[in-house]
Amino acid sequence: MHPFSYTRAADTRQALDAARDGGRYIAGGTTLVDLMRETVERPRTLVDISALPLREIIVAKRGGLRIGALVRMADAAAHRGVRALYPVISEALELSASAQLRNMATIGGNIMQRTRCTYFRDVTAACNKREQGSGCAALHGVNRTHAILGTSDNCVATHPSDVAVAFAALEATVVLLGPDGERTVPFAAFLLKPGSTPNREQALRRGELITAVEIPALPRPLKSGYLKVRDRHSYEFALTSAAVALHIGGGVIRQAKVAAGGVGTVPWKLPAVERELIGRRPSDDLWAKAAERAADGARPLQHNRFKVELLKRTVERQLRVVGGGK
Repeated sequence: MHPFSYTRAADTRQALDAARDGGRYIAGGTTLVDLMRETVERPRTLVDISALPLREIIVAKRGGLRIGALVRMADAAAHRGVRALYPVISEALELSASAQLRNMATIGGNIMQRTRCTYFRDVTAACNKREQGSGCAALHGVNRTHAILGTSDNCVATHPSDVAVAFAALEATVVLLGPDGERTVPFAAFLLKPGSTPNREQALRRGELITAVEIPALPRPLKSGYLKVRDRHSYEFALTSAAVALHIGGGVIRQAKVAAGGVGTVPWKLPAVERELIGRRPSDDLWAKAAERAADGARPLQHNRFKVELLKRTVERQLRVVGGGK
């Protein structure tokens, strides 16, 4: 463990002031503390924000949600408004991590968590996320669990969050507070694909603090759900996952929101699948046809070619479940 200073912020202004010179925010600490132990992260200053008033879940009159950044994962999953309006969020949270971690980890911290790529966490391995320009050991290493979508020659690591997949599908926005005031960023633009700068993972400005995630109101009736495929049923990260929300009116799909996890360098929105669905009547043939588009643009590696078909099957299965089939 490398030396660092620690300060506890009583309000958002104190937090912003303390982080102005590069301090790192910490709340539940379920990811950052592990990375510090492994010397992957070496922050000079930790700013404890666990006392900030960011623990509220607000249900808007028209059905939108605002989830405070410090809401615990377990509390968000159990909230009656979340479960009633967007079960895809509750299901994604309940399939994340262990019960102990869900009782500690926060919504803001969850979407900020870093990859579980073993090469990233092994400080002796080449990793452009950890040390820009050092190379990517996963490209020609053991890459069974790595990404097939959104990859570059610099990085093929997946984003590990489950609830981020639900947020991507629902087209959430992230509310940020910084030295220059508040701003909102579409979720699709908040988490960054690696490109040539895999070490830059979020569209955060220096010192900015996540204060909330907002989910827009979507037309009703709306059915939604989350399916996660993994190597074992207990605490494990996704090989593939699918978040689906469908608004069906008059026997026709009026809106479709679909995203995948476990396969992309970020939670991967599937607009081609959505386009196949909108304006059509639910049917077994439709689910299969739409799911065929799930892996558009995939670039599988030596050990994860199986993910192409697994992704299609996962999306098709969840479309059937949410769309009213079996």
